Order: sequence, then structure tokens, then C-alpha cells
Amino acid sequence: MTLTHTDLDPSTLRKAFGQFPSGVVAICAELDGEPTAIAASSFVGVSFDPPLVAFCVQNSSTTWPKLRGAGRLGISVLGEAHDVAARTLAAKTGNRFEGVTTTTTGEGAVFVDGACAWLDATVTEEVPAGDHAIVLMRVNELDLRDESPIVFHRSAFRRLAAS
Repeated sequence: MTLTHTDLDPSTLRKAFGQFPSGVVAICAELDGEPTAIAASSFVGVSFDPPLVAFCVQNSSTTWPKLRGAGRLGISVLGEAHDVAARTLAAKTGNRFEGVTTTTTGEGAVFVDGACAWLDATVTEEVPAGDHAIVLMRVNELDLRDESPIVFHRSAFRRLAAS
């Protein structure tokens, strides 16, 4: 068998990686009295004991250097109702919280209202990985909701089919 694509340019890789659907999370904290956020589709559960999760962030991110120092991060697993919020939270410019309702804890973790799950987390380690970093976080607390998640597939937000 011969593979048809040998060109590993970013555009081709993005298409290949986009074949794998993933959930979308908002990673947020209050910094200097203002909510700050990034959106990620590279979120994964890592360990039950201790409770660990991870996500990948581009080295070129200008928001992650601000968030990494927050004592507590709010991770919101975005639901079907968050397709507009996911785009807004992922924007490079503008108010990332426009039209997004949030809840902030006393420790500064910010959560998106109506999400499938809220995880209060603390960064434990960053591992360099090419043009990204893998961020490992310990889950301190969580809250689960009965909502269906939004899915990112082929560069678009989608809903899961009802069974």
C-alpha cells in the first residue's frame, strides 16, 4: 500500500488531524479583575489517581502566558448551545466573553454557564511538544451537568446525533 499524501505542510496536517472529532473546552481564569480565556479542542483526561487532565496550546499563544500563572483555572466542557460561544472564546481579537455568561469562584476560576462539566484545575507541568506545549493539570473539584457536548470536526462545530 502506498499513502497518497507525503506533503506534511500545516494545511494538510490540519485536514488530517481534523478527521478526528473532539470536544471543545474553554480554559478561563480571572486576571486583574477581568475574565481571560482560551478555547481548546485538544483536551483529554489523563489519570484517575491522581485526577489529571491535559490540553495542548500553541507556543505562539499570547493568552496562555497570562493564564499559566493563575492559581486556579476553570475548564468548561462546552455544550451544544455553545457553538457561538466557542467561536467567540477562540477569537484572536475582541471581547472573548461577548454574549457568554460565566460564574467565577473565590479562587479565580471562571466557568461558562450551561457547560457539560466544570473542572477546577491547577497547572502541574508543561511539556514542550514541537510548536505546541502539552499542559498537564490536576483536577481539584468538578461539577457535572446533563448536557450534550459540542464537537469540533473538520474545522467546524457539530452536534452529536441523538441515539
